[in-house]
Amino acid sequence: MPPDVCIIKAVTDEQILETRDVMRQLRPLVAVEAYLPTVRRMMESEGYQLAAVVDQGVVRAVAGYRFMEMLYCGRIMYVDDLNTDDRCRSAGYGKLLLDWLKSEAIASGCGELHLDSGVQRQQTHRFYFRERLTISAYHFQVKL
Repeated sequence: MPPDVCIIKAVTDEQILETRDVMRQLRPLVAVEAYLPTVRRMMESEGYQLAAVVDQGVVRAVAGYRFMEMLYCGRIMYVDDLNTDDRCRSAGYGKLLLDWLKSEAIASGCGELHLDSGVQRQQTHRFYFRERLTISAYHFQVKL
């Protein structure tokens, strides 16, 4: 990792807000003013965590994740959100963050890392396939 690049866990309000612009590229329906209280609520009630790749003081990639246990696979890390700033894609930030997430999952006793990705994100899927993620299930939903 270059000396000016690091991965932080965003825990303070200031750190969480620094992730907002990159996260909203992926999640534009989260209003600017709702971002911090929503993330805080998810952290407190559901164990949501945020990590970010920071290069020269600027967030370049962000991930929201949580740990859970499921009967069919045991303890896992579930990645809710994973996004690299549109302005610096293919610069290695996404790979750096995904590798970090895998290490965190292993260190936390997880046997697997899971994530869902919208079917429209073909460029992202090419990245996931390169990083040896596989499609293991269909994800179904219904609006209520």
